Amino acid sequence: MTKKFFGTDGVRGVANVYPMTTEIAMQLGRAVAYLFKGSDKRRRIVIGKDTRLSGYMIENAMASGICSMGVDVQLVGPLPTPGIAFITSSMRADAGVVISASHNPYQDNGIKFFSHDGLKLPDEMELRLEQLMFSEELDVLRPTADEVGRAFRIDDATGRYIVFLKYTFPRDLDLRGMKIVVDCANGAAYKVAPAVFEELGADVVRIGVSPNGTNINAGCGSLFPTQLAEAVKEHGADVGVALDGDADRVIFVDEAGREVDGDHIMAICATHMLGEGTLAHNTLVATVMSNMGLDIALRRAGGAVVKTGVGDRYVVEEMLKKGYNLGGEQSGHMIFFDHNTTGDGVLSALQTLAIMQRTGQPLSQLAEVMTALPQLLVNVRVKEKVDLATVPAVQRVIDACNEELGETGRVLIRYSGTEPLLRIMLEGENDQQIQRLADEIADAVVTHLQGTREGA
Repeated sequence: MTKKFFGTDGVRGVANVYPMTTEIAMQLGRAVAYLFKGSDKRRRIVIGKDTRLSGYMIENAMASGICSMGVDVQLVGPLPTPGIAFITSSMRADAGVVISASHNPYQDNGIKFFSHDGLKLPDEMELRLEQLMFSEELDVLRPTADEVGRAFRIDDATGRYIVFLKYTFPRDLDLRGMKIVVDCANGAAYKVAPAVFEELGADVVRIGVSPNGTNINAGCGSLFPTQLAEAVKEHGADVGVALDGDADRVIFVDEAGREVDGDHIMAICATHMLGEGTLAHNTLVATVMSNMGLDIALRRAGGAVVKTGVGDRYVVEEMLKKGYNLGGEQSGHMIFFDHNTTGDGVLSALQTLAIMQRTGQPLSQLAEVMTALPQLLVNVRVKEKVDLATVPAVQRVIDACNEELGETGRVLIRYSGTEPLLRIMLEGENDQQIQRLADEIADAVVTHLQGTREGA
């Protein structure tokens, strides 16, 4: 069976439009409460969110569904996704719920879940939730009187998470003497991130820290680093740090205002850990979207890269299965398993800043450990996610492009897990060549799948 609602990172869509409605949120709340409900003790589920206006609506619906099943709710308010994972595990809750659409615009929202240990739910559990939502199993379970669940507000969750983050930074180091521009995308980390850097001694310039419910990710944050780059140059800062709306990813800007993506940060951290002997099995876990330059950098340093499907949850699954302790995505999701169970933008920034302080090298110099091959991503919006193998006219173009690139590049095509988009990624040694080939594939998709090229 395939999942109907869940994509690569929970349920996501336009808020108050199916499936991101209060009715679905309540049903999901009842289902997750049932899934984690036991008969031996009172159960508790943590709910956190980002700064979207629709978060209040979905939070209340989710809490109502959970309480209707006799399970208590702990409300932490706006907090980064990794902070909710931490609080879920730290407070020994039975599950955690995140209400966020991550880097999407404010009109979207989403729901994702963590188990008691702070790990995202596997595919089979998400499928079970979908089955429960429309199952008669839940209809007969209607606790009454004092068996109905209670909702509590956890007022010190932000402070707890700030303390946790500071403890992930080496005790013999601090950030004194470093000027950092931090862009919080008007999202969930607008209080946490500046506080962490300042308490460790940094001189912090804040942008994207005035959420109003509708400005999350709006021209700021990790998807729009231009403002950050300008601020770094204007203030003469040592580095810029850009988070997304739920702060599970981070993108950097070096002292000259140049963007440093997740692949380069993983290369910096992995090679540094190799040098210290702390990279488990001398292996970094990345996704198929990561640049081939990352493989070259790790191989040169005596390590290796293992690739997974797209999505940080699949990176985590591979890390758990093989005992690896560092993994991530080019987009800036990075998982430092020695510290947290999921992608954490602030934590990742701290590990990178620690390397800068330890080595005395600026970010631009550290980033030279990896040279990226030219890479191009083109998105085509489609009406239906058709298996391309069943469309010969498109498949012939893809095969021809692969043949032309040979061993000097690659073509990777996949559907977005959260949007009706076909993502066409090409990598090679020549910019003009991969642009031409990407255009040929995109044109074929537009013609034969009646798609619309994004940005066209």
